[in-house]
Amino acid sequence: MDEPNERYSYTAMGLHWLLALALLCTFCVGLYMADLKLSLLRIRLFNWHKWAGISILLLSGLRLAWRWSHRPPPVPAQMDRLKKLAAEWVHRLLYLFFFLVPLAGWAYSNAAGFPVVWFGQLPLPDLVGKNKELADILQDVHAALAFGLAGLAVLHVGAALHHHFILRDGLITRMLPLRRRS
Repeated sequence: MDEPNERYSYTAMGLHWLLALALLCTFCVGLYMADLKLSLLRIRLFNWHKWAGISILLLSGLRLAWRWSHRPPPVPAQMDRLKKLAAEWVHRLLYLFFFLVPLAGWAYSNAAGFPVVWFGQLPLPDLVGKNKELADILQDVHAALAFGLAGLAVLHVGAALHHHFILRDGLITRMLPLRRRS
């Protein structure tokens, strides 16, 4: 297996894996809580989901700032132009959705008449006023964006696994904090 010499920084790796874990957990909780009947559990999960969403929004901003100030390692020279272009656009879309999904959820919560209070301590400003019709639309928008993000994440993971198991080009090791010694 060829291993690219250049790897992501440990900060970039940490932000990548923390965001991946946060997105996975928040998506799963969102799926679970959506069909629950009104109960204390549902209210707790909705609050946790909103806290996680705001945390993801902030983490995404930090990750984007890090990426802008620390260039990622170049893709392997042997990668064909179409794959490079696909990887670039999937990454761009992932970053876009990192912001759109929580912003749509925040706006949905406000339109439904519920404030967003980060970790129950920091009240955040309303993005929109209470509006039932808008809330119904934003609920669907938030869900569609979340599923879109999940689809992009599956595509991203699938490509990484393809590089690792099929192409055996070592590309995935650039984002793994621990790697085997030869």
